[in-house]
Amino acid sequence: MSTYTPPYADANFVIKELVQFDQYCSDAGLEEVNSELASVIIEEAGKLAADVLAPLNSTGDRNSARLENHKVLETEGFADAYQQYVVNGWATLTGPEEFGGQALPNVLGTAVNELWHSANMGFALCPMLSQGAVEALIAHGSEALKAQYLPQLISGEWTGTMNLTEPNAGSDLSAVASKAIPDGDSYKITGQKIFITWGDHQMTSNVVHLVLARLPDAPAGVKGISLFIVPKFKLDANGEPAELNDAVCVSLEHKLGIHGSPTCVMSFGDNGGAEGYLVGEANKGLMYMFTMMNHARQSVGLQGLSISERAYQQAVEFAKERTQGTDKDGNKMPIIEHADVRRMLLAMKSGTEAMRALAYVAASDVDKAHSSDAAVALQFKPRVDLLTPVVKGWMTEFAQELTSLNIQVHGGMGFIEETGAAQHYRDARILPIYEGTTGIQAMDFIGRKMLLDKGAALESLQTEIMITVNALSAVDSAAFIKMNRELRMAVKRSMQLRTWLLDKSVSNKDLAGSVCFDFLMMHGFLCGAWLLAKSALAAHELLGKGQYADEFLRTKLITAEFYTDYYLPRANRHADTVMSGLCGACEINSAQF
Repeated sequence: MSTYTPPYADANFVIKELVQFDQYCSDAGLEEVNSELASVIIEEAGKLAADVLAPLNSTGDRNSARLENHKVLETEGFADAYQQYVVNGWATLTGPEEFGGQALPNVLGTAVNELWHSANMGFALCPMLSQGAVEALIAHGSEALKAQYLPQLISGEWTGTMNLTEPNAGSDLSAVASKAIPDGDSYKITGQKIFITWGDHQMTSNVVHLVLARLPDAPAGVKGISLFIVPKFKLDANGEPAELNDAVCVSLEHKLGIHGSPTCVMSFGDNGGAEGYLVGEANKGLMYMFTMMNHARQSVGLQGLSISERAYQQAVEFAKERTQGTDKDGNKMPIIEHADVRRMLLAMKSGTEAMRALAYVAASDVDKAHSSDAAVALQFKPRVDLLTPVVKGWMTEFAQELTSLNIQVHGGMGFIEETGAAQHYRDARILPIYEGTTGIQAMDFIGRKMLLDKGAALESLQTEIMITVNALSAVDSAAFIKMNRELRMAVKRSMQLRTWLLDKSVSNKDLAGSVCFDFLMMHGFLCGAWLLAKSALAAHELLGKGQYADEFLRTKLITAEFYTDYYLPRANRHADTVMSGLCGACEINSAQF
């Protein structure tokens, strides 16, 4: 099994040079927060990730949670690790101060969350869902519900879940059938939910479920869904967990990966109805839940980066130790000396660095979209809306390729479970599926995030990318000339696609659905190239100035150049596919398959 070393250097570089964290903190009035503090926090988080969580990753894979008498017993060692996570204050990092949080920027929380997911994705899913529940309650909960639940959720004393999916209602939430019957100041919740991540465990004194259900007089479809808090234990007069609620796990799924994370079938109301409390207004539950889902979508995209980083590190470690063939002097060669192995490693390295840049920049945009300055918030909200499906869709699809490359570097040993390479590949496979499949993200990107606003948010992004393109032209080197040429070509293709789709989709209602996947992937690879080009510009400017090791900066230049040659052409190929009449091919009659 491989060790895990947090990528401190690249995380700090992206935060300081791409996110421009110090400038953001100054503009936001965060006087005591800066990139130096961020570096310290990331380093401390890395210790817990590497020393405590990472060794439990394979343990969770081999010894998954089990169900006994409707109680989920988590993997041995997870409860102690969770308590260390809570005692050291990691759960409070980005929560609002009024409820016990540290109120640090979202982008810093994202950098720390990367470490948790790289170290142990099965474990990290638990606090990830809690963070989403906190976001939903902050945005939509009453003052009473906030006071009752947020302090414990933010401290990590309790954990949160998201209960959407039902046996007959997968991605189509209009089919949700769970019911909520008024019962005085509360509601009786009945129904069954499936695929509930960390729906039960014994690590905390309570689990707070956010549940979608229908009131008796609710309209049909998505307009009739309400959101409820349903705690595992009802609260007594002092707000402490007391009587067990009528909400239990009735079975655990047996999964391809993320074995350390229990995926529960939850049953509500088998004995008269689970006590629940309405969040916000009736029949607006789906809108409220999207607050949690959008947080989760960026978090799942981050998981794509995290698992790819872990796989990359394992591939490098193996390639340096595994010998095969001999050099000219007859000495055994580590396989990292073989050019094709280095190609695979550089493909993994450049891919993970592109994903990290996009994840952190998108997370920083979330901070700006929540700015107290209304003009700043108005400027960045469309960008957050635009990039969220790209972060979720492109990064999770890309992770399939990068974790597979780890197996390829290992050769036959990668196919053997004992090496651990297969676990990363298996764990990654869920990422393009949960929290909205790639197809759903792609339709969201092309429909609600491009066509609905007539391409305004995408045009703004294209304009910003062109600023980087023009900056590349000022550097007199072959590598920068090539990056300038290739990135300019790609962003112009994006502009052409925007105009073409806005025109053609008016008369062809099937067009968006036919080309959405390629449209999304095209912009994922484009954004990766853009941000690595920005990284290269920063690295070029910083060489020899002592702020970073020159070897690190020279490697950043190589990584950006490789990505331009190896991955950016895919953006153009996806663009070609969009404009090649793919929509006609997708009109094939279902009986013809």
